[in-house]
Amino acid sequence: MDLDAIQQMFFQESEEGLQALESCFATCREGGDDAETINTIFRAVHSIKGGAGAFGHEHLQTFAHHYESVLDQLRSGGLTMTPALLDVLVAAFDTLTDHVAAAQGERSTPDDSAVLAALEAASHADAAPPAEPPAAPAAAVEAPAPTAGSDDFDALLGLLGPEASAPEAASGGDDFDALLGLLDLEPAPAATPSWRVRVRPSGNGFANGSEPLLLIRELSRMGATDIAVDASDLPPFDELDVQRSYLGWTMDMPTEVAREDIEAVFEFVDGWQIDISQEEAPAAPVEQPEAPEVSVEPAPPAPVVTPPAAAAKPEPVEAKPNPVETKPTPAVTKTAPPSAEAAAATIRVELDKLDRLVNLVGELVITQAMLAQRLSEHGLGGTSELTSLENLTRELQDSAMSIRAQPMKTVFNRVPRIIRELEADTGKRVRLQVEGEMTEVDKTVVERIGEPLTHLIRNAVDHGIEGPQDRIAAGKPEEGVLRVAAEQRSGRIVITVADDGRGIDRARVRAKAVERGIVAPDANLSEEEIDNLIFAPGFSTAEKVSNISGRGVGMDVVRRNVQALGGRIGVSSRFGNGTSFTLSLPLTLAVLDGMIVKVGDQTFVIPLGNIVESLRAQPEQLSYLSEQAAILDVRGTQLPVLRVGPLLDVPAQTDPGETVMIVVESDVGQAVMMVDAIEDQRQVVVKSLEANYRAIPGVSGATILGDGRVALILDVDGVMFQARRKPALAA
Repeated sequence: MDLDAIQQMFFQESEEGLQALESCFATCREGGDDAETINTIFRAVHSIKGGAGAFGHEHLQTFAHHYESVLDQLRSGGLTMTPALLDVLVAAFDTLTDHVAAAQGERSTPDDSAVLAALEAASHADAAPPAEPPAAPAAAVEAPAPTAGSDDFDALLGLLGPEASAPEAASGGDDFDALLGLLDLEPAPAATPSWRVRVRPSGNGFANGSEPLLLIRELSRMGATDIAVDASDLPPFDELDVQRSYLGWTMDMPTEVAREDIEAVFEFVDGWQIDISQEEAPAAPVEQPEAPEVSVEPAPPAPVVTPPAAAAKPEPVEAKPNPVETKPTPAVTKTAPPSAEAAAATIRVELDKLDRLVNLVGELVITQAMLAQRLSEHGLGGTSELTSLENLTRELQDSAMSIRAQPMKTVFNRVPRIIRELEADTGKRVRLQVEGEMTEVDKTVVERIGEPLTHLIRNAVDHGIEGPQDRIAAGKPEEGVLRVAAEQRSGRIVITVADDGRGIDRARVRAKAVERGIVAPDANLSEEEIDNLIFAPGFSTAEKVSNISGRGVGMDVVRRNVQALGGRIGVSSRFGNGTSFTLSLPLTLAVLDGMIVKVGDQTFVIPLGNIVESLRAQPEQLSYLSEQAAILDVRGTQLPVLRVGPLLDVPAQTDPGETVMIVVESDVGQAVMMVDAIEDQRQVVVKSLEANYRAIPGVSGATILGDGRVALILDVDGVMFQARRKPALAA
């Protein structure tokens, strides 16, 4: 794998880390700033920092380092989470997001000086007094000595002095004692060892920016004891390669620590040998010296170095196997945690490969339908083998679709930052409510719905929600509410963006539309038609152009993008009480279950998710309102009858007694579609009509049937919308 591919993996992992940070900060705002949440935030920033250093993104690495330092103080108890500190951390998160985007070439490097100053101030806000650093030896470099627990590895190594050699550093001198004392590795209270942990980075184990001091300190805080350094592979100083790793570590972890918790510490490192073996309790307890000191044999192999605490001098420890009997586990290269739970973790697959898989499965579905059609023509349509093939094909199709499915959370995670930026620009206060973020939808829909959603949110905050003083004058809370929700409904996903603002001033909207020449001054418009004027190109009610709105673009882009996804957008509003936008989109753009119907000499597919029932109409059930309008009585409910043929300019049967009535439902209610006959019900592969021809109102796509014919897939919402404009109902 080349460097560019590895760097792309880093960017993907960074995006996942940023999403995790957004979720964690949302949890913190709700009061959930527990230790696990803070640790998750720290690990995400540390991972981004390490990757940035490995690929030479200096600005990103530097900013992440300062950010990480404050987070380290927070998780170690040096800082306390307060609303003010949380605001600083969230602002730093936004800047970190900009730095990641800049590293990918999507924007210029952000100016982070103000945020860095805020982080520096926050780090000294309520930090505990620093511990007295150990006295540096005379030969040490004249530089400020790092504090206990410092993450600056270069500064720690500086204590060895410029003339120190590697063997001298491992010889137990005062300099090396001072270095190990800075690691903040106080032995945990005595406990019966349960795990023997052996860690050794590979030769290039530091290439991804991993810092072993942080990992070892984390294990120490979890209760590690008998932490020993294996320097047996350390070469003479003149043969030392500063870019390679030569050290290893061995330690014992107490019974109370679960194996998966130990593995989680190494979650973000790669290429390390990590051996976690079960260790039996020793026959007799071995007393831990209060202050062990390093002692090493003068000749190689180099000894195992045990971290000291004060000044006691135990016997030298030789680099020999531990005499305690163990049940060793083979050492493995760290590519994924070896636990059973981690075995079910994710695997990265290129999107092109996934798309090819979905396309091939779609072709398989078409071929299976053709085979079933051919066998049916020869009287073999009911064979058990054909039924099994159909079931297996359906399961394979569902599995392929589920691989592409992603939760709406990946889109909703961007919303809090948009709200924060809008609050800063407008001076308004907005409380965000998010619902249904785990609703899954096809990856293509997730990728393409982000821009329309952003426009709707900006419109809601800029035009909908009033300023604090206006809200108080109107008897509303000072803080506005913006609700973003997603739910599955009838085989579609419905996304709602609603606010409790001023609502749509229809008189003003109509006046602006007349002023801009969008409608005639004498046009007779219903409330719904006036509301939909906001989607007209060039329409805007903003008094002045700003970086948020005023140029007459945005809402028309929303409608076009939603329609391009085979969806529909609706708006409802009450003046003074708020506005709600509803986006109805297909769950997947690749496959659907449908009913195949005949209308004249044409074949159409009606999505099964929109069908309630089918029936033959009796004369007494029909009521004619005019020559072109009729309603059908369906168990006491009067439903309008839609003649599909005239709506789509297809010659069709006009006698209701010779047709089939299909009751359908959509976001705007129920209706009855009149078709000539029902042919079949099957799963069909959706082909884009717009990409291969052009968009047709009332049609969402096309498919290939088993006999090779092309059938159009009806957009039920579009057909009902067409019927409102063109009342071609039953004769």
